[in-house]
Amino acid sequence: MKKKGSVAGMVLCLSIVVSGPVFGEKAPSAVHGKALFNSTSLGGAANTRTCNACHPDGRGLERAGGNPELSRVINTCITGPLKGSKLEPGSIEMQSLLLYIKSLKQ
Repeated sequence: MKKKGSVAGMVLCLSIVVSGPVFGEKAPSAVHGKALFNSTSLGGAANTRTCNACHPDGRGLERAGGNPELSRVINTCITGPLKGSKLEPGSIEMQSLLLYIKSLKQ
């Protein structure tokens, strides 16, 4: 009987850990994207550079929001100059960066 209870407890704990959004995980937003754009730890970056170092205040990226390969381009910058790890296309971080860059055209 005790074994069933401990297994059920472990399943419950695991389901709580896996269900991050229930506990207020951030939704993608341009505001979060701007913070990431200025973060030295984007993609686990191994240096102190940011996206903003090469693109101050997003200048030069006003038309980038229309690029269908924008996620790939972002990951190229993260893995290249920033020396970080690429982001998953559907991640909150990538979606937030896309929203921020798309907001620059306005």
